[in-house]
Amino acid sequence: MAALNPVSERHAAGRIATTADPASARRRIRLVVRLAAGGAIVVATALVVGFGPFLRGIAAISPPSILAALILSAIATAAAAWRWRTVATGYGLPLTRHAAFAACYRSQFLNAVLPAGILGDVHRAWAHGQAHARLGAAARAVVVERALGQVVQIALTLAVLLPLGLGSPLEPVVWGAGALTALLAAAVAIAAILPRPRRLLQREYALLRPVLARPGALLAIVLTSIVVVAAHVTLFVVAGLAVGLPLRSGLAAAGLVVLAASAIPVNVGGWGPREAAAGAAFGLVGLGAAAGVATSTAFGVLALVAVAPGAVVLLAGWRRRP
Repeated sequence: MAALNPVSERHAAGRIATTADPASARRRIRLVVRLAAGGAIVVATALVVGFGPFLRGIAAISPPSILAALILSAIATAAAAWRWRTVATGYGLPLTRHAAFAACYRSQFLNAVLPAGILGDVHRAWAHGQAHARLGAAARAVVVERALGQVVQIALTLAVLLPLGLGSPLEPVVWGAGALTALLAAAVAIAAILPRPRRLLQREYALLRPVLARPGALLAIVLTSIVVVAAHVTLFVVAGLAVGLPLRSGLAAAGLVVLAASAIPVNVGGWGPREAAAGAAFGLVGLGAAAGVATSTAFGVLALVAVAPGAVVLLAGWRRRP
């Protein structure tokens, strides 16, 4: 192949930079908007309930609650690692238990301390793909693993809230979640009818077939996702007990609502919609919005402490580099 002369190289570099810069600028703008929106939600919540509940949640942290958080986080991380290994194996990407467990801890820590909340997963996919020279397949495995986990979480949330919420103060939340799910299902149905979106769905399904066609793999994904959600809800209950709330069914139901709100990609290290949803959900079940914000704050601090082992994994990886 003939080499480009210096002038051609400069023109080619200029065209690449011109093409990449708008996309990069759009990504930066979206990131800034998400962070600003998350910060605005936290500020608005503080203006409604005051800063006292935030301080109450931080002060409620104790050694027993930290120990419970570390244990529950280890359980959730092991389940998430198993789910990731199941999906990655479907795409022909080998992944050992130890490597998956360590990488999941590292990604959770990076997700918690870096903006956007997904950079740890990006790093996890990049590291796995680099190890096997298959970046595209590794990235798809992480995206599919997270997406399937979200689908199971939504289904589990609706399955629990429907019998508990109907006829209770949480009924508006149940109807709202049901309406959003119905809209999502309608959007998928419309996409399946239109020619161009249908081709896209068919292509994605063909890529997912290696994972979804195995009943054992599908069962493993569902079970591990349930364990992850159960561990997080239990940690939320621990946070509620730490701030002095009584153990009652409304606490776990509110925890499911708060976890669903945490998945909204408008937050600052997880803070934002989570606190607003906690205040609203606790207000509906009669526990008080201030108690909800305090519990959510304690939950956020405990969740951050619980992924601290990921920092150890990250530092160990840096030390092993030549």
